[in-house]
Amino acid sequence: MKWTKWMSSVLVAGAVLTLATAAQAHVNVYPKETTTGAYEKYTVRVPVEKDVNTTKVKLEFPAGVKVNTVQPIPGWSYEFEKDKDGRNTALVWTATDGGIKAHEFMEFAFVGANPKEEGSLAWKAYQTYADGEVVEWTGDKDSQTPASVTTVKAGVGEAGHDHGEAQAPATAPAQESAGSAGTSNTLPLVLSGLALLIAIVGLFRKKA
Repeated sequence: MKWTKWMSSVLVAGAVLTLATAAQAHVNVYPKETTTGAYEKYTVRVPVEKDVNTTKVKLEFPAGVKVNTVQPIPGWSYEFEKDKDGRNTALVWTATDGGIKAHEFMEFAFVGANPKEEGSLAWKAYQTYADGEVVEWTGDKDSQTPASVTTVKAGVGEAGHDHGEAQAPATAPAQESAGSAGTSNTLPLVLSGLALLIAIVGLFRKKA
């Protein structure tokens, strides 16, 4: 009976750990929260879920976000996609030296001018593997392949800019946002580990 309870606890903890790991495997854009009218540094985190290298990443820009600046990454080329009016609508990063290997991730950065209205930005991403499979991270939050979402809240002091110029945020807040995102990603794993530890300790106490 004790063995059955112990196995049940281990299976529950394992399931939680698996779900937490799967949640982190999604393509995500950080920060998850920004302000209206700001020039924000966005970071696209791309993990590899298969035993095949990721060789291409495409990110579509939400309406209202203007992107003209991208950070170069060694081993990758990049290209903007444009609409008929010449506006940049997406960024495509293509591997020139093998790509992202299994159990690894990479981050791609760019600067975008936020819209002046509050709301949500849905970042549609397309992850291409070396075997030709394309995973479309374009679904809603409850889907298996959700698009990453950034919430845009009212900014402070943007009214002081003329001609509709966006306000550039300080570097520190951007770094803090990235750090917070990393912390929130590790929390599910920590909780899962604690659940497993509690189950094992409980088993030994009953035996004692």
